[in-house]
Amino acid sequence: MNRRLTLAASVAGAVLVALDGTVLTVAQPSLQRSLGASFAGVQWTSTAYLVAVASLLVFAGRLGDRYGQRRMFALGMLGFGAASAGIALAPDIGWVIGLRVVQGVCGALLQPATLGMLRLAYPPDRLAMPLAVRTSAIGLAAAAGPLLGGALVSGPGWRTVFLLGVVPALVFGAAALVGGARTSVAASPSGRPALVLPGALLLALTLACLVHSLVASGAVRVAGLAVAALAGVAFVRRERRAADPLLSPGVLGSAPVAAALGLLVAVSAALFGTLFVETYVLQRDLGLDPFQSALRGVPLAVLMVASAPWCPVLLRRWGARWAVGAATALLALGGAVLSRATGTVALGCGFALLGAGFGTVMVAATHVVVRQAAVSAAGVAGGLQQTALNVGPVLGVAAATALMGAGARGVLLVLAAVAVLAVPLAALLPGRGVASLTRSAADGVLDGDHAPR
Repeated sequence: MNRRLTLAASVAGAVLVALDGTVLTVAQPSLQRSLGASFAGVQWTSTAYLVAVASLLVFAGRLGDRYGQRRMFALGMLGFGAASAGIALAPDIGWVIGLRVVQGVCGALLQPATLGMLRLAYPPDRLAMPLAVRTSAIGLAAAAGPLLGGALVSGPGWRTVFLLGVVPALVFGAAALVGGARTSVAASPSGRPALVLPGALLLALTLACLVHSLVASGAVRVAGLAVAALAGVAFVRRERRAADPLLSPGVLGSAPVAAALGLLVAVSAALFGTLFVETYVLQRDLGLDPFQSALRGVPLAVLMVASAPWCPVLLRRWGARWAVGAATALLALGGAVLSRATGTVALGCGFALLGAGFGTVMVAATHVVVRQAAVSAAGVAGGLQQTALNVGPVLGVAAATALMGAGARGVLLVLAAVAVLAVPLAALLPGRGVASLTRSAADGVLDGDHAPR
């Protein structure tokens, strides 16, 4: 698969997942009425997917490093498309929840691979632009999802929402599977990364309990956090003693990678927590209907899409350190503006600052994570990046929910402060000398996929 097809496949996978999340939110009320489901059951259509995907992303990345990113992408896309078709035919809410778990597993397979394939196909000094294209596409999907979902739910019905991505998933999945089957294995099985199942199980348990506890409440939340802490300690101890750890020191032991992941968690928590709170501000405090509220948020999507292509230019001129630091501060400023905004212009400015800041951080921080990793660990690096972007929003929304009693405006300032506190992490990112990140010996193909073209 050449670079253009690899980029198209990567964008298709990322857009499919982004669209699925946004259109599901729109479809849930209609789904609940149609299937006679409880509110808790409908909540589990989101929670089940989130727990499954967040807990398996890193291990799925390891599978890609061992068996080939393209093969994992193909299996993930085909499985995601089949599960989506199954949901469209589901007779009751139990089937929907079960198939959402399957979607989560398949989403975990394909998401790290969308980044791993780019790392394989593009040399390090040309990686920023494909990542920017991917981010712009995600921004467009996030903006179009609610509108498209609303049109489908209002017309043919909620089941058509899940048919939306079936054909693209099957087409790109089949193409990747055929390409992967034609690939000769360049490395012997003994030279591939080990599966490290004990470490993978401990990490999956840690992340699953963490994510579930954050969306739960009461005793369930306390018990989940306790189990997550114990499993996390056990995972760290095992990683330190393992001859072949799941998270190699070359990935997570790198200060720039750890800082980039921390920034992704912080800015995604601040962004999604802010969006959660601002929905209540717009509809409850300002009296806007859902459509009017959605229109106020359009500048966020527009600036997220527009800022991504500029990010490679900023990386060349400023380096990741200054680009990410400034963008994180910009996102924090957007949250602060929204904490006081009531008029259309002020709201638009606040959302625009959020979009410009998040779009830039997402491209630049992802660039650091993926580029710093050797090809043999590209899948794990992609899994870590995706994990950060799955855990961050859950943390942000959970924190916003817990603090809402103090007033929405105050919560927005707290979330802006989270972004401000993350700005110093940017000092650990590379400066203008980005070329120093290049690993010339590691840029060869180690997992049996085609060499970059």
